[in-house]
Amino acid sequence: MRRSNLPAELNRFVGRTAEQDALAALLRTSRLVTVVGVGGVGKTRLALRTAAEAQKRYGDGVRLAELAPLRDPDLVAHALAEALGLTDHTPRPPHEALVEHLAERRVLLVLDGFEHLVESCAPLVRELLAHAPGLTVLAAGRRPLRVAGEAVFPLAPMGEADAVALLAERAAEAGAPVLPGVPVLPAGAGGRGAAADPGGPEGAGAEGAGAEDAGASGTDASTSPTRTPSSRASSEVPDSVRELCRRLDGIPLALELAAGRLPLLSAEQMLHRLDDRFRLLADGERGALPRHQALRTAIGWSHELCTPRERLLWARLSVFAGPFDLEAVEYVCGGRELPPERILDLLGGLLAQSLVSREDTPAGPAYRMLGTVAAYGAEWLAALGDTERMRRRHRDWYMGLATWCELEWFSPRQREVAARTDVALPNLRAALELCLELPEDAHLAQHLAGTLWFAWAGCGRLSEGRYWLDRALALDSGHQEARLKALWVLGYVAILQGDGTAAVAALHECGERAGASGNALAEAYATHRMGCLALLTDDTARAEELIGRALDSYRELGELNSNVLMGQVEVAMARAFRGDLEGAVALCREVREVCEERGELWTRAYALYVLAYAAWTREAYGEARGLLAECVSINHAFHDLVGLVLAIELLALVTASEGDPAEAAVLQGAAVPVWEAVGVRLFGSASFGGPGELCEARAREALGAEAYEEAFREGRGLSADAVVERALAGRRDPAGGGPAAPRPFRTGRSAGVPGTRKPAGSPTGKGGEAAG
Repeated sequence: MRRSNLPAELNRFVGRTAEQDALAALLRTSRLVTVVGVGGVGKTRLALRTAAEAQKRYGDGVRLAELAPLRDPDLVAHALAEALGLTDHTPRPPHEALVEHLAERRVLLVLDGFEHLVESCAPLVRELLAHAPGLTVLAAGRRPLRVAGEAVFPLAPMGEADAVALLAERAAEAGAPVLPGVPVLPAGAGGRGAAADPGGPEGAGAEGAGAEDAGASGTDASTSPTRTPSSRASSEVPDSVRELCRRLDGIPLALELAAGRLPLLSAEQMLHRLDDRFRLLADGERGALPRHQALRTAIGWSHELCTPRERLLWARLSVFAGPFDLEAVEYVCGGRELPPERILDLLGGLLAQSLVSREDTPAGPAYRMLGTVAAYGAEWLAALGDTERMRRRHRDWYMGLATWCELEWFSPRQREVAARTDVALPNLRAALELCLELPEDAHLAQHLAGTLWFAWAGCGRLSEGRYWLDRALALDSGHQEARLKALWVLGYVAILQGDGTAAVAALHECGERAGASGNALAEAYATHRMGCLALLTDDTARAEELIGRALDSYRELGELNSNVLMGQVEVAMARAFRGDLEGAVALCREVREVCEERGELWTRAYALYVLAYAAWTREAYGEARGLLAECVSINHAFHDLVGLVLAIELLALVTASEGDPAEAAVLQGAAVPVWEAVGVRLFGSASFGGPGELCEARAREALGAEAYEEAFREGRGLSADAVVERALAGRRDPAGGGPAAPRPFRTGRSAGVPGTRKPAGSPTGKGGEAAG
């Protein structure tokens, strides 16, 4: 896990020097600090800038949890776990996993946009702070959490000098003439830590104001030769510019929206337009308007200056949660009034006006609408009476995306699918929520939760997958096929969580229903997963019999995918545990060949594990290490802790066999926290535990109890990334010759931006046919 997941800053941070210093000082004395203020005042940007500069004080990193896209309060703990890089496979409540994970770590956790979830967020923060003494929380929202010990940091709008500087900076970025009397720093001129600083989801070019002061040396900004625009603003600034900043109350978002219009309108022209808006809002009364109305004025005025089609796109974009790509916008928002071929130009217009921001994601370029701006758009969408239809179209697109991803999981695009699913997760959650809201769409909830099996089981999201599957299956959908799929997926997830009781209940229901309705494929999946459960409970003969029966059905039905290949690997494991290594190797070589033909990685990693075990039995330690290096790389990339920890434990045995018992003990210790995240160690299986027990016996005998325990403790203290790096470093030379070069891990394709293929059609017939 990277020490920080703070987003890169997309433009310069202007002003706020005193506020940043005060907030940093407060963070040094308080474990919970909440930056509060009106929408658009710059809370996110200030919090992220301050967090970035405080990173050195937190040995286990700084992590950002974006809560604004969440609508379901029960997902707050899941979102925090995701932000912390915590992969927990157990059936325990996610807040318990968070407590255990943070208990001995020194972390700064940044919570952004929590105000609509405060009732669930506040108790969780209270519990985490009580049980994790090294945790500090920096929150940004429109209201305090009201947790004991909370230090509230009210963020006021910008002062006049900073406001003028921000307006000038953003206007210059938009291509407007330089404002008289306000010098703009040349590109690359720095604020402190500019190269590594974050810009938040509302920040980089949106709700942002920052500190372009004296640089990293800490020189006083008032005497630095590279002084900021705010410090250099002079009496030469036109009165119209000063008045514009005053009328916008120094609210950064309002200023940035205004700056986006300066290439087209002068400051005087904008003042006239604002006067009209203020009179309308104030109903003819004199006096200053409240700040929230000033921001609303700026947003409404920006809305008026948009073309009719831009306004319509703005309204429709409000249905997205989190980042979205161009293809999604074209499908969800396109129609008669918004031809899809015009969407790119219209989106560019909103981007140029700072109403939408662009960001680079692991799945390629994406866009995001600021929360305040999206809320305004949502009101317009409601006024148009189009909210329900647009939410259905949004749901249909992401159901189609999930279907496409499931198909492409068994392909060279597997890593790309994992990245795309990760980026789309907030919108997939919104789609699931809509399905669960509408009784007539319960079957769609079951279908979607089941279709995402690869995200739950293959990408380390078992806990969240269990949450959605349980909720979907609690409904009576009346659609047998959707329920059957959700049932076998729930059984699979429960098995991997170590919850055999829930797994048997789900798989038994699936098998009974499938047999009664003649659904041979669902019956095969239920049989397969019952065999998987038998394998993990050391009933290898029954496991081979059940999974073999399922594989026969798959062949008869023409089913071939990652699940089918995993069934072959599981039979190979059963055979290996019973001493039939030749049969196990033959099966896994076949699986490996098919995976290489199809570009499949996830199942391939498990086949490599079995082949590595067989290589170890032949004392081909170098071959075993090379196979396990690939295995570790793949499982770590997909956050598959089960495969990762099995590979690490077998690698420890290989290392001991190579004559390095100290390193073997370190790797054994490193496996312990991974097993704690997985659940019951080795699922209680003596078969899977064999390599670890043999390794421990050999290492203890070679080192002695005291030296073994010392090395074991060293391993327990390693982070997941450090463990993987160590595992991939190659065989050490205990005599001091350094590590041997590991076998490189390569795939047929590098992970890149998914192609432009449209997602498969959604099984629903609603919500998308008559766009416009």
